[in-house]
Order: sequence, then structure tokens, then C-alpha cells
Amino acid sequence: MAVEKDISGEAYLAKRQLRAGTAGWPLLVGLGVAYVISGDFAGWNFGLAQGGWGGLLLATALMAVMYTSMVFSLAELSATIPAAGGGYGFARRAFGPLGGFLTGTAILLEYAVAPAAIAVFVGAYLDSLMGLSGWPVSLAFYLLFVGVHLYGVGEALKLMFVITALAVAALIVFIVAMVPHFQVSNLFDIVPTGDAGTSSFLPFGVLGIWAAIPFGMWFFLAVEGVPLAAEETRDPARNMPKGMIGAMLVLLVLAALMLVLAPGGGGAAAISTAGDPLIAALESPAAYGGPTMVGTIVNITGLAGLTASFFSIIFAYSRQVFALSRAGYIPRFLSLTSKRKTPHYALVIPGTLGFLLSLTGEGDLLILIAVFGASISYVLMMAAHIVLRIKEPDMARPYRTPGGTFTSGLALVLAVLALLAGVLVNPVVIQYAAGFYVIMVLYFMLVSRHRLVAHAPEEEFALIEEAERGLAGN
Repeated sequence: MAVEKDISGEAYLAKRQLRAGTAGWPLLVGLGVAYVISGDFAGWNFGLAQGGWGGLLLATALMAVMYTSMVFSLAELSATIPAAGGGYGFARRAFGPLGGFLTGTAILLEYAVAPAAIAVFVGAYLDSLMGLSGWPVSLAFYLLFVGVHLYGVGEALKLMFVITALAVAALIVFIVAMVPHFQVSNLFDIVPTGDAGTSSFLPFGVLGIWAAIPFGMWFFLAVEGVPLAAEETRDPARNMPKGMIGAMLVLLVLAALMLVLAPGGGGAAAISTAGDPLIAALESPAAYGGPTMVGTIVNITGLAGLTASFFSIIFAYSRQVFALSRAGYIPRFLSLTSKRKTPHYALVIPGTLGFLLSLTGEGDLLILIAVFGASISYVLMMAAHIVLRIKEPDMARPYRTPGGTFTSGLALVLAVLALLAGVLVNPVVIQYAAGFYVIMVLYFMLVSRHRLVAHAPEEEFALIEEAERGLAGN
């Protein structure tokens, strides 16, 4: 692969600088939770319609194991290779430019589509609260929160932390309100299909577990984006592992509580297709039977949860675009930064595309597309962890994954399962994803592989490693 040599490293990177030292590990925990917390408010409940409560429970348990194993693996990689490219940088080191590009492209697909899905759910909550929905809601959210990110990363991360705290408070209010109405029978009120192997626990049979996997992922999807903040983190070798693991622990607790109390209090059938499942649970006949003050509070503060994920994933996609552009994989102008050290083109252009996707109103389909892209990136990142452990055993690793390659291998196998499950639920998803990949790979083969920038941090890491191997071989 050719690497462009005629660019002055100092001059080129001077126009592509992020604000270093902005985040410590508490902000990283907040960032990790913020990426994901919208998944507690909406999206996961569609898994009830696919697998019933038992199917979603087992699917979520499998995905909890996958994400926990993956977080431990990524904690090692992010402490070892702390660059804004995140998963792209890890795969670039392990597999070369094409492997890095394929991983970065998968992450970009996930992060470009996920905010569009969240915008659809925001519309559902606002419609329930004030009768507002449609494209004006999506446009307002994109304009407001892309604008905050354009103002500055420090301000954005601190505001995100506050919004996330409000979202967690909303979930606590919901949990307290649902406990008195919890009934085990409510978990199993979806009528079995009557086919062989079905039951009240698995009303759609064993295949329902597979079909529910993408929605079980929604409880954790995007926590892997924390390493994208590496270049803006103080002492990433120490703070990245703390931030990622801390965020995962919070998400595991929230997922367990929501999975049990929302359907257990409101009824699985009542919330299985709702765009605003927490409100549907509170207002169901099994709970409060209609609008209440608690429902209004949860609705208002629940918007904070959707906002937190929307807000933070904007940060994630902009950093992924920034890193791929800085290294020359996609047009270089996308990595230019403003006087406030924000990648303005990387914020605005994907945001525009996300807004257009949100106009479809198909929140469940957008979830599946995001999950598909995520699953591809998980397979490649976990494979990178294993390859680097084998190929570079002596690499300095400030943090080491408990269980080593067994842990990342387990995450890899489950990621393959998740990838297949997404296709099972809706085969149309693979058509959209494949079309996106074909376009991106053609661009790489015809254009960007001849224009890679050696001075980009991820490329420099890889080139230094290649040079050291060459010296060792001599």
C-alpha cells in the first residue's frame, strides 16, 4: 500500500489538532454510559416481539457476555494504541491498511445510523408528551447538538455528563414506580405461537432467541466508542481502562433492571412494539392504567437519555471520520479542525446524512443496520486483539485483558453470532450494508490506498512497528 510522502507532517497535522487532556476517567465513564443509555429508554423492547421475554432475556445475557469480554479487550488495545481512530487504529496495526479501513468503515456505518434511530425514538417520546413529531424534531436535534460540538469538546463532554446524570435519574424514578406493580406473570403474557418448542417463556421458540439478539445488543451498543476519545484524554494508558470498565458495570446494572421491571410491571405484550416503552409500561392496564405525574416526569427526563446518546454518538462519528480522513482513507478535508479544535466538516456532513436517514421513521430497521455495522467491527477488533497478542507479544501493554485471547476469542464468536442474527431478523439489512461497503471499498482500492498519510498517528504507529520488525529480521 502506498503512503503519501509529499505532505509536511508538521504543517498537515497542525490543521488537524484535537484538544488534548480534556477528559479524565469519570468523564469517560459518563461518555460510555451516554453512548448507550438511550437503549434503556427505547429500542430493546422490540426484542420482546421477536423472542418474548425469555428469548430477549437469553439474548441479552449472551450480549452482556460479549460486550463485557470486548470491553476488557478494548481496554488493553486503547491503552496500548491511544489514537482517535479507536478500532480502526487497532485493526490497522494488526491487519494493515485494508483491515483498518474495513473496521473503520463498519464503525462509521454504526455511528452514522444510530443517531438517526435515536432521533426517531425522540420523536415518539415528544409525540407522547406534547404531540410533536416528524422531521422538525429531528432537524432541531441535529442542529442543536451538532452546534454544541462545534463550539468545543470540553463544553460538549461536560454538558453530556450532566444530561446523562439526568437520564440515570429518570431511570431510577421509573424503576421505583414500577416495583409495586411487578408481577412475574406480566413477563409471560405474550401468547405462544403454538408451534413445536414454544412456551410462555419462549413464545416464538428457540429461533426467537436469535431474532432478539440485535435488540439485546441495544442495551450496550456503542460503549466500544470510548477509545475514540483517546487523543482528548489525560493519561489514556491509565484512564481508558478505568473509563471503559466503569461504564460497562453501570450499563450491566441498568440493563438488568430495565429488562425485568419494564415488562414485569407493564406487561411484555403492552410494550413490545412501543416507540416509547417506558411510558407504555407506566400507562398500561397492568400498572397505572393511564397518564400519571410519574409518567410525565419520566417522559420529560427520559428525553435526557435519548439526548445523551444522540449527543455522544455525534462525538463518536465525528472522531471516526476525523481519524479516517486524517490518515487519507476518506477525503482529507473532513479532518480539518477549527480554531476551537473541533472537526467541523466531520460533524456537519455525517450529521446531514443522519438527518436524512431519520426521515424514514423506521427506528427498528435503523437499529438493525447499526447493529450489523457494529457486529462487523467487533469481529475485526477482537481478531486484532488476538493477532497482536500473537504477532507482538512483547508490545508494551499498560493494561492486560483478564483471560487474554480466550476473552477476546469469546467476544469474537459471539459477535459472529450477532452478525448472523441481524441477517435472520431482516435480510434487507445486509443489502443496505453491502451497498455501503461496496462503495467504500471501491473508493479505497481506486483512490485512497494511493493517498495514505504517513504522519497520521495510526499510520505512524504501524510504520514504526513495521520498521522495527524489519530491523529485527536483519
